[in-house]
Amino acid sequence: MASPKKKLQGLVAAAITPMTENGSILRYFPVSLPLKQGFLSLHFQTRSWRSRRYSFVPLTDSLFGTVNGTTGEGLSLSISERRRVAEEWVTKGRNKLDQVVIHVGALSLKESQELAQHAAEIGADGIAVIAPFFLKPWNKDVLISFLKEVAAAAPALPFYYYHIPALTGIKIRAEELLDGIQDKIPTFQGLKFSDTDLLDFGQCVDQNRQRQFAFLFGVDEQLLSALVMGATGAVGSTYNYLGKKTNQMLEAFERKDFSVALNYQFCIQRFINFVVKLGFGVSQTKAIMTLVSGIPMGPPRLPLQKASREFTDNVEAKLKSLDFLSFTGLKDRNLEACG
Repeated sequence: MASPKKKLQGLVAAAITPMTENGSILRYFPVSLPLKQGFLSLHFQTRSWRSRRYSFVPLTDSLFGTVNGTTGEGLSLSISERRRVAEEWVTKGRNKLDQVVIHVGALSLKESQELAQHAAEIGADGIAVIAPFFLKPWNKDVLISFLKEVAAAAPALPFYYYHIPALTGIKIRAEELLDGIQDKIPTFQGLKFSDTDLLDFGQCVDQNRQRQFAFLFGVDEQLLSALVMGATGAVGSTYNYLGKKTNQMLEAFERKDFSVALNYQFCIQRFINFVVKLGFGVSQTKAIMTLVSGIPMGPPRLPLQKASREFTDNVEAKLKSLDFLSFTGLKDRNLEACG
């Protein structure tokens, strides 16, 4: 794999962990399977904003993967399962991905340290950490102390903070957390910002321009706004199946064709809004990915419930109406297909 000093950027689709009907982790991962033409490889991203066709072995683009996060149900897996998933991705991603970043967050500091050390041992290119959310840190200094101890378990790996206050209940602003963080955690390289507070996100970018941090945005339906604010990339579950449209939006943004970029953003928002009204989460993402890819993702692990048949039928009809779904493989479509 590439040097861990390479900046993590671009479009990153959050990795799904495929499971059997009884909740066991399958012994294959989408990284090891051939992918359909025109489909953003299930859990990877292109380093540039370019929209192009992908195959299992990329020819020109540098790719990154993230593992065991929210969409991958990492916090619902046992430590041994998380280790195994990480090993699969690092092994199968070797010589195919520029970076594999492992999420090692846990409620227990010792478990996070164990996972971080394991990530280093297997050759991962970075680690990401969510804040502990049961016995919570009550201020910035306490949170940084926790993160520092985790980062120290893998001192050679780039370290990323996963900011998602809606799930953790941690209300410490990312702007405040980033102030001086590299003095305490020298390996800190950036954050995934999964919140709708664009003021906070903008301040993170504005106050850290000289540090070359990775600012990865995590609210898919607001990505264009985040790009304007200075996002260097994005991580999200919908990029598993809306990755091609999102790349087209990013390409338009890069060439400063903002009207076209906005049209693509509205296209993406229409589908997300449709799904949200039906009920949306990890369970539904797995159902959509099974429809789009033809690769069984299986149900989620309890306490999440399998997506309903009504949900699956409605989404399948919507995907077909948008030409996002084809039983013979995904196809290139014009912007008008987003209507």
